[in-house]
Amino acid sequence: MGDAPKSAWELALEKLKQQDRDRGESGPEALSADQKKAIADIRARYQAKMAEVEILHRSNLKGAAGDAEALAKVEEEYLRDRRRIEEQRDTAVEKARAGRRGKKAT
Repeated sequence: MGDAPKSAWELALEKLKQQDRDRGESGPEALSADQKKAIADIRARYQAKMAEVEILHRSNLKGAAGDAEALAKVEEEYLRDRRRIEEQRDTAVEKARAGRRGKKAT
């Protein structure tokens, strides 16, 4: 009688896992300690790059105050830089997950 009743979430998760096994699908492989460390390092590095871009953006906003066209350009550059950094981060994380060494952020 030591077994507590399972929640609806646990039952649904078990059912989905069973369906995956029935189809011959397996879940994602567990990450090694080295992969986890590499991913953490990558995320920290890119978080610092994002902070740098944010600081630069705030400075640029102050410089463009009052000029709608300049503000629009500053916002566009900021969004482009964020997307680029996020894409680079995601690519590096995927490489680390796959076991390949991701390139360093510059």
